[in-house]
Amino acid sequence: MIYLELFLSFLQIGALSFGGGYAAMPLIQNQVVSIHGWLTMKEFTDLVTISQMTPGPIAINSATFVGIKIAGIGGAAVATLGCILPSCILVTLIAKLYLKYRDMTLLQGVLGTLRPAVVAMIAAAGVTISVSAFWPAGGGPVLAETDWSLVVIFLICLVLLIKGKKNPVLVMVLAGVMKAGFYWLGQLPV
Repeated sequence: MIYLELFLSFLQIGALSFGGGYAAMPLIQNQVVSIHGWLTMKEFTDLVTISQMTPGPIAINSATFVGIKIAGIGGAAVATLGCILPSCILVTLIAKLYLKYRDMTLLQGVLGTLRPAVVAMIAAAGVTISVSAFWPAGGGPVLAETDWSLVVIFLICLVLLIKGKKNPVLVMVLAGVMKAGFYWLGQLPV
């Protein structure tokens, strides 16, 4: 039964997530945190981090991670299959239509109207992840509960990426080193 639930949940995510992996994050959060309770919000934040660091699309990495956590290797297989199946079917159909008609102005118009929704979904995912990272207690933006070490790391990384035009992989490694440094500083006796 859990295999069917995993498959159907990620089938919905795969079918409704236009715009790539980041656009899928609110859908994944809704399925795995809100509806099924397979992950806590903290675990979901970790899932996003792990999915970004591993090779491959973030939605597929998320499906694999959730599937293996919930039902082992079989769960990972069915969740991943559910996530990729709609895309495989859709791409095959669009390719067939493209080869047949080659004039895709109507399709381009439809995709053009979807862009604002995709941007909004990506922004919502970014805000949700930021709130859960900076205020891990779950209470939202409360100054006393802010994890200032993560705010500092975020700001440094933002400056390095935007102003310094540094390699994102190197910035991620630096962020991990900085977090480890903050952790070790917090462990020192006062």
